[in-house]
Parts: sequence; C-alpha cells; structure tokens
Amino acid sequence: MPAAPVRATAIPSFGTALRAVESLLMSGGQRTARRNAWTSVLEDRRRARDRVETERVLGGSSEGPRPLDGHP
Repeated sequence: MPAAPVRATAIPSFGTALRAVESLLMSGGQRTARRNAWTSVLEDRRRARDRVETERVLGGSSEGPRPLDGHP
C-alpha cells in the first residue's frame, strides 16, 4: 500500500497572515498610509532613544571629572 503524500507547504507566520488580511480589508492607499505611520512611530522611538543616550552622555560629562576612588 503506498504511503500518503506529504505536503511541503509551510504554515504562514502571524505577520504574513496579518498582511494577507490587511490586503483584503484595506485599499492600497490605506495600507501605504498605515505602513508610513508605523514607520514614523518607529523612527520617533529611535530618535527618543538617541536623545536619551545623548543627554546621558552630555549630562555625565558636564559634571566635571570624577575622583578615581568613586567618592564625590
């Protein structure tokens, strides 16, 4: 008796499935606008991290040299 055929189709990831649903529900312009908005959010977060890091570096250097023994 021959063995049952094996299907080699990969199960889509959650992101892939979400994009498929998105493409069914939204027009192309809406999809582009949403992706642009999300890209802006990610860029704002990156700039905020950079700003905090810069303030930390500049704030630490404006206090002057610290003693080597670790006490102020």
